[in-house]
Amino acid sequence: MTESQSILIRVKAVPGASRDSIAGVLGDRLKVRISAPPEDGKANKAICKMLASALSLKPAQVEIANGHTNPEKIILIVGRTPQELSVLLNLDANLIIQ
Repeated sequence: MTESQSILIRVKAVPGASRDSIAGVLGDRLKVRISAPPEDGKANKAICKMLASALSLKPAQVEIANGHTNPEKIILIVGRTPQELSVLLNLDANLIIQ
């Protein structure tokens, strides 16, 4: 693995939840619940921070690639292999865009 390796995953965001959690797979997306409101990028920042923590990455290694104002997002993750994502997030291969 190289530090510059990047992977895209599909995410369904549910902002304004009672607590932050990775809720599992919903269709072809990873469902994440975020307590932050969907205003001023707060929910997007919280999603990146939570995924970075779950993947033992720095927050700067996780960013929203597409869907900043949409609940269906594409997340860019730098520094992990598809196999590591599958194990750490319990993902199917169809959620990972290569």
